[in-house]
This record gives sequence, structure tokens and C-alpha cells, in this order.
Amino acid sequence: MLAATAAALALAVRSAVGRPVPLWLAVAAFLGYAGLVTWGVLSPSIEMFAGVVWRGPDGARGVALTFDDGPHPTSTQAVLEALDRADAKATFFVVGEKGARHPEILREIVARGHLLGIHGQRHDRTLAFRSFRSVRSDLADAVAVVASATGERPRFYRPPVGQTNPRIARAAEELGLTIVGWSLRGFDGVRVDPRRVVARIVPRLRDGAIVLLHDAAERDDRKPAAPDALPEILEAMRARGLPAVRVDAWSTGNCYRGKS
Repeated sequence: MLAATAAALALAVRSAVGRPVPLWLAVAAFLGYAGLVTWGVLSPSIEMFAGVVWRGPDGARGVALTFDDGPHPTSTQAVLEALDRADAKATFFVVGEKGARHPEILREIVARGHLLGIHGQRHDRTLAFRSFRSVRSDLADAVAVVASATGERPRFYRPPVGQTNPRIARAAEELGLTIVGWSLRGFDGVRVDPRRVVARIVPRLRDGAIVLLHDAAERDDRKPAAPDALPEILEAMRARGLPAVRVDAWSTGNCYRGKS
């Protein structure tokens, strides 16, 4: 990112004080720079703008199953039941607005031994374009919902669509939130056959993986695939001796990958 910015400034200076660069080069440079920034915003694992926990540390044991976009009275309950049957623990990144409507589900998630993080107050897909004040307010509102419902202040945050930028990073830091990404995803945030979710995840399960799934549809307008895919995923983990752990199982000391 620094190299690309320096190159862009060099082209601008050359055009301002010397002979302008060819139009094709200027357009190519602009598109390349825009593509790089977009990649950084939407790909948390490259940590372009923020330190992100996107996999376990070296030597980590287990797989961290994580669920976004809940809670939902039906589909979240189905996920909880599947986890209970496998004696598995997971992390739920909840949308504040939904949590405010269903605080009893937040309490149940905690009562069953799972970890609650936040996924923003409104699941704002344009969060990266918001002002710092707006971003901080969105995160703080979601933190307040979880804290009010459970008595516990969440410490982990997964931005909607994995968005990161300097404003999001600063807001998370000020609120004491660790940003969490993923190393493996089922692409079940859209309408998809549960068998395809299983096919994407099971072959790549390994110690230290952080798996992104959804316990609810973003707009609660359909049944998500994860509840039906989860039993087979959990069985594959059992067969390989991979315990299901909460994200905070790896949070002691300096075991997290990511920028300090």
C-alpha cells in the first residue's frame, strides 16, 4: 500500500511539474490503485488497514466455528442444538438491531457456553464509506445491546463483509474490540445448497482454522444453509480429532496472528 501510494504521488508530481503522463498510464494507475484499496478493505486477512485475527496461532489446536448475522429465533436455535449435540463451542457475531429484538437468544447463547461478539448495529455494507463518528456509534450501539442483554461486554468484532479501513480500525481500538476475520468460509451468506457449504469447508478443516458461517440470513428473508450443513461439518471435525473452540481460546498472551 505504501509503495503504491508513493508511485501514485510520483506520477501526480511528474504531471504537475513536468510532462504529463500518457492518459492510458494515468487510467491504469488509477484503476490499479483503486483495486488495491478495495482489496484491502474487503480482505481482512491481508491486514492492510488493521490488525486482524484471521486464524489461530502457530501450534493452535482446534477449529473456531463462527456465525454471523444472528440472532434469529429459529435458525440460531437450530445451530445451538447442533452444537450441543456435538459438545462443541462456537462464537456468534451478532447484529445489534436483531439482538435488541431477541435479547433472550443472546442470553441463551452465553448460557450454553458460547462466545458473543458483535457484527455491527445495522450490518452496514457501506460502513467503509462512513465517517469515524458514524462507525464508532455503530460499534458502540452493538456493544451496548450485548452488554445490556447479558451483563458481559463483548471484546470481539467482525465487520460486515469483512470491511476494514483506518476509521474502522480506530473505532474498534477505542472500544477495546479485537477485529476477527476468517481463514475458511462456506459462502453461505447467500442462498446456497447446504451440500455445497459442506464441500467447501470439510476438505480444508485443520487446526487453527477460523470458519465463517451464518446462523441467520442477513435480512431474515430465508433459511440459511449453515444449520443443515453444520452436523456434517461437526462430524468431520470429530473424525479428525479437531475440537470446536471459541475464538477467545487462542487470545492469551501474544498468540494471535495480526499486527500489534
